[in-house]
Amino acid sequence: MTNKSMGELICSLRKEKGMTQRELAEQMNVTDKAVSKWERDLSCPDINSLPRQAEVLGISVEELLNTPKKEEPTESRAGAVADIVLRAIPVAMGVAVIVTSLLHSVDLYSGFSMLGIGLACVGISLLRKER
Repeated sequence: MTNKSMGELICSLRKEKGMTQRELAEQMNVTDKAVSKWERDLSCPDINSLPRQAEVLGISVEELLNTPKKEEPTESRAGAVADIVLRAIPVAMGVAVIVTSLLHSVDLYSGFSMLGIGLACVGISLLRKER
């Protein structure tokens, strides 16, 4: 079994055969941009095209499919979620202050508290980016 991702495997086999991305794309009836995305693990070939792809690359479908999925580290995904949340909260707090102000259902203290929470999240988000 290989330690290469499917994209890395496609790329290395294509190069071993002396093919360009465009040449592989022509044989697969796709664009060279599609091949580029496969090789960068941004997308995968259509499942119906795998037998043809395996044939063109000189391997079995099983070998082509028996590649580990390239995963982002959990820490990185958690950081991305935290960044999204830290950007969403200030927007939500701002909208809440505007809506409740228009409805005349917010007191001054609550409005400033919501804006303070939003500003705190903006500050935390900016500090996270500096790391």
